[in-house]
Amino acid sequence: MAQNINIIGRKEEQALFKNYLDSPKAELIAVYGRRRVGKTYLIKSYFDEKFDFSLTGLYDVTRTVQLSQFQKKLEQYSGAPVKRPKDWFEAFGLLSKYLDTLQKDKIVVFLDEIPWLDTPKSNFLAAFSQFWNDWASMKPNFKLFVCGSATTWMLSKFIGDKGGIYGRVSRSIWLRPFTLGETQKFLKEIKGIDLNKKQTLSIYM
Repeated sequence: MAQNINIIGRKEEQALFKNYLDSPKAELIAVYGRRRVGKTYLIKSYFDEKFDFSLTGLYDVTRTVQLSQFQKKLEQYSGAPVKRPKDWFEAFGLLSKYLDTLQKDKIVVFLDEIPWLDTPKSNFLAAFSQFWNDWASMKPNFKLFVCGSATTWMLSKFIGDKGGIYGRVSRSIWLRPFTLGETQKFLKEIKGIDLNKKQTLSIYM
């Protein structure tokens, strides 16, 4: 997949995305950075929102609510009725069964705001690691992108995990804020707001 010329900046990140998409093995890419820096926008724009499955974690809700959202998204992507899973182990089992039905050169899954999926006592990470180790890592065409704004969680519990995900992340990408020039270009080309450098600087700061 070529770089998306409509994305402001992010050339290095897009090149990394392409490298891992073209690799001959399963890849797990973790993108993190502060809120509103453009993580979700970058990934969705690069793939033109054409995922084989995507799910966004909801802030401060129960595991039951998260699993209900998972159910709705899986029904949306599969086009078939799906029972609400009782836990994340069952959820990832349902996901792997659906993905196994796809006959594609590349299977791309996006989990956004993954820290919010890890609610207290949900066993989300244990279920995720089982999904990755027992199924996903065995699929050379499988590419999983995860994203999170809770930097401490991303670094300590996911990228730096000492348990089942240890050493599984292919690449972690810290998404820096736009430069001043990129901010000015973004406001003009994406938002339709034409500001001079002084005006842009007042927003940038």
